[in-house]
Amino acid sequence: MLGVASLVLGGIVGLLFVSWLIGRIRDGGSEQRESYRRHREAQRREPPVEVGETRTAAVEEFTTHHTGERRAVCKVEGFVVFVQDLPGDLEETDAIRIKILSFNRGRTSATATFLERA
Repeated sequence: MLGVASLVLGGIVGLLFVSWLIGRIRDGGSEQRESYRRHREAQRREPPVEVGETRTAAVEEFTTHHTGERRAVCKVEGFVVFVQDLPGDLEETDAIRIKILSFNRGRTSATATFLERA
């Protein structure tokens, strides 16, 4: 009888663990929730830049555009700007002058062109 009770208890514990694990996978963890929250906030606010405006920003990182072109990722007041037409020797943390060209469809990021080092 003790064997059957242990087996049932083990099954219940296993079921609870699997349920917890599925919940964590669906939830995505706190990092994913925070990223989604920031994305929703970005969708609600007006961009801090305008098309045609020039700004100074620091290069945070580099990314590769779907065309294969290297782009700098900069932020202006927390707003993401992808900068194209970069010189080859540009590095992360370099300050650059940029000109805003356009916004993405949801106006949650912008595209700019490199003008000069700041």
